[in-house]
Amino acid sequence: MTPAITLLQKKGVKHHVLKYEHDTNASSYGLEAVEKLELDASTVFKTLVVSTDKGSLAVAIVPVNRKLSEKKMAKALGAKKVTMAPSDEVMASTGYVLGGVSPLGQKKRLSTVIHESASSLPTIHVSAGKRGLEVSLSPTDLAAVTQASFADIST
Repeated sequence: MTPAITLLQKKGVKHHVLKYEHDTNASSYGLEAVEKLELDASTVFKTLVVSTDKGSLAVAIVPVNRKLSEKKMAKALGAKKVTMAPSDEVMASTGYVLGGVSPLGQKKRLSTVIHESASSLPTIHVSAGKRGLEVSLSPTDLAAVTQASFADIST
């Protein structure tokens, strides 16, 4: 049980947990989930943590087949600039290891932006807080639980 799954259960959010055997040699955690779970890449979202020019961290949730636009993410956050957060800061802030960072159940609540494509999907998949573990849920439930907004944040 991860903090992400515990949070969903506590809030009574409908979800499904999907497991697969993680390969430590996988070059992309998100694409590995797509392949092993036989999912459409446009429905599997990666959780990225960025640092803003204001000194805060924020979460970007982007389809695994797209790249985060730091410029668009900064605009969505009302910041001038964002960069990818250092891994030690990500782990300290979220409580998760890279490749298993979930947008749910993080140690600290961070501003969160979900790529706008999620809003048109009935179900999306995000990390459940451990490599080899995904959770499927509605994007509106994800946004409600994380207090996220939707925006175009990819290139």
